[in-house]
Amino acid sequence: MPLIEFDSVSHAYAVSGGERTVLSDVSVSLTEHRIGVIGANGSGKSTFARMVNALVVPRAGKVRVDGLDTGREARAIRRRVGFCFTDPDAQIVMPTVAEDVAFGLRRHRLTKQEVAARVDAALEAYGLQEHRDHPAHLLSGGQKQLLALASVLVTDPDVVVMDEPTTLLDLVNARRVRDVVASLRQQVILVTHHLDLLDDFDRVLVFHDARLRFDGSPHEAVAAYQRLVL
Repeated sequence: MPLIEFDSVSHAYAVSGGERTVLSDVSVSLTEHRIGVIGANGSGKSTFARMVNALVVPRAGKVRVDGLDTGREARAIRRRVGFCFTDPDAQIVMPTVAEDVAFGLRRHRLTKQEVAARVDAALEAYGLQEHRDHPAHLLSGGQKQLLALASVLVTDPDVVVMDEPTTLLDLVNARRVRDVVASLRQQVILVTHHLDLLDDFDRVLVFHDARLRFDGSPHEAVAAYQRLVL
């Protein structure tokens, strides 16, 4: 698995009248296959996740993916790290399902035949083949989330970061996404409020008040999180 390193990372956002610190002196190295990230709203967990593929660059400290610095090598990192947002509508950019999956391959210098083969394989893998020519924004919530994931995975990243991908889904579709995550060969970093999704993860990080407060097994991490917020 790739090595993801946070070295004394801090970050703040400008707000009316000043700044709000969202991460404070976070240092951690991640090599496990499946890593969960939990914490209350505003704890810093989403900013942490977005730093892995340089959507956010830290104000202080360094984030590296296999030695690549997010502050200087963002383009190279984004070829290796895919990102799925909470709301899949935020990353659906093309009119039809097949076109949206193909969009991520536009910079990969593939032939039309290679693109078509990859798109077909991705649609088949995530149960979207019969919807290939349907308007993407008319899919159900669960289908949209699977489309967002397919559009990331078709580029064959080494790491997949998912920021609360089941928050807007019903129980059936949340389970579908969970099953897909469980099947991935890629390193997965999953931010979630649905703690049961993490039962068989390798490691779980707990954020609270902008700091990394616990790092351990799923059972221990959930217990630590509950002590912090209850």
